[in-house]
Amino acid sequence: QVQLVESGGGLVQAGGSLRLSCAASRRTFSSTAMGWFRQAPGKEREFVAAISWRGETTRYADSVKGRFTISRDNAKNTVYLQMNSLKPEDTAVYYCAARDNNIATMYPSEYDYWGQGTQVTVSS
Repeated sequence: QVQLVESGGGLVQAGGSLRLSCAASRRTFSSTAMGWFRQAPGKEREFVAAISWRGETTRYADSVKGRFTISRDNAKNTVYLQMNSLKPEDTAVYYCAARDNNIATMYPSEYDYWGQGTQVTVSS
């Protein structure tokens, strides 16, 4: 079982930056691929970024490429999402997810564990 706790959300102006963190409870975090997803009101949950357990593979949604960076520190059991050049359309609840597999997939159904989410609001 993996417990995930996100932090770092908040209110920021367009063009600003935020860094989200996701702390995992399980010691074997290093063998787990991790992902970030987001869900805006009235919309389906969508893929943002994913990273393999060694960090050698990363994937991004087209809408965030060049602006967001996913990284992880396996010694700290933590994955990060650095978000730069934020836009109002990035406003959503951001969720951290983990899967018992090394593949950094973009599909929510392939993740086994989810955090409670953290709100990101970007004002124009």
